[in-house]
Formats: sequence, structure tokens, C-alpha cells
Amino acid sequence: MYSENRSTASLSEMDYLDVKNLAQTGEGTYLEFKRTIPSAYKIAREIAAFANTQGGTLLIGVDDDKSLVGVLGYQEQEYLLKKATEELCRPKVDIVIEIVHFGDRDLLVIKVPEADNKPVFVHDEDEETVFMREKDQNKVASEELVKIIEKRNSDEGVTFEYGPKEQKLFRYLNEYGEITVEKFAQLVDVSRARASGTLVDLVTADILSLFRKDNVDYFTYS
Repeated sequence: MYSENRSTASLSEMDYLDVKNLAQTGEGTYLEFKRTIPSAYKIAREIAAFANTQGGTLLIGVDDDKSLVGVLGYQEQEYLLKKATEELCRPKVDIVIEIVHFGDRDLLVIKVPEADNKPVFVHDEDEETVFMREKDQNKVASEELVKIIEKRNSDEGVTFEYGPKEQKLFRYLNEYGEITVEKFAQLVDVSRARASGTLVDLVTADILSLFRKDNVDYFTYS
């Protein structure tokens, strides 16, 4: 059960008009709003996506049409937020919860910082998933992107060979501009896992970059 004396929420310096003006800017890379929190797992996905990207703000008590409807008491919402950040997000995400009162209702302004220790995984039973923020949506990160994030946030350096396989890769990129893991594996006749590892190392070393198109990862020159 939620215990009110465990609350970490504080009154916001924002007022009703501030929240209304913010909501009018619309959802995007740094802003998401919801009428209410549907479940701890669903809000954990939002929080993790912001934390894995560049941070952002969640507004609770704002409808899809940007109108401010508020919630009757913020305690249940805060309980779900704490469950999401402390139990479902790993590592834990330290959010700031601010309350804006209007009438008998409350608006919640949740500030999500960019994580220092990426990636943040969302755990659901036996599964763990990494979400990223892309415009106004949360996207599941690919296996390659997760590895790139992990390598960039580790203290280990990146080394790679420049051999015949890499030469074939660069010749292909010079001609076609982009390549997938599967195409690279086929091109140099190696397993998908080995092709993935090579491309991940080249992205981590800032030689290549990764972009997503039609839910497929492509690699190209940085």
C-alpha cells in the first residue's frame, strides 16, 4: 500500500497557465502527456525512453486534446511512478515529481533526467527491453543499438581490425552508401553475430553511424 509519509512530491513553481502553455506545444522528443497513468509498466517505458535519450517531461492530468483535466489526488499516481522507477527501471531512474493544484484536482509534472548509466532497461517478468524516444513515440532499441549504448558508456576502449572484410565493407559503402547487418554478413560470409559485432565497434569508434528506416537498422559513414 502507498504510504503518504513516503511522498517525495513537491509543489511546482509552475502554475496552471504554465502547464497549459507547455501542453499546447504538443508531444515531442522532450514532452509526453497522459490523462492518467495506466500502469506502472507503461509509464516505465515512457520514463526509460526519456532517460535513454536526452531526458524529458511527463505531464499527468492532460488529455490527448491538450486540455487540462487533472487527477483526483496525486498519491496513487505517485505510487505507480515509484514502482516504475524503482522496481521496473534498471538501473533506477531518479525522477522529480512536482504537483500543480487547481480546484480539487492535481496535475503532475514529472521531470526525467538523461541517465548517466545507459542503457536503462524496463523489466517485465522475464523480459528486459530498452526504449528510446523518437519524436513523440517510444521505440524499442535494436540489439545493435543496445550494444552501442553499452560500449559508449563503458570504460573499455574499442579496437577493430582493418582487414579484407572491412575493406569489402567500405567498398560497398562507397558504392551504395548504407548497409544492414544481414547484408554485411552475406557480403563477407560470416555469421550475423560477427557482422553485428564489427559494425557495432565501427559505430562506437565513430567511423560509422546507425540510423533506422522502416524499422530496419542501417549503417553508413559518420
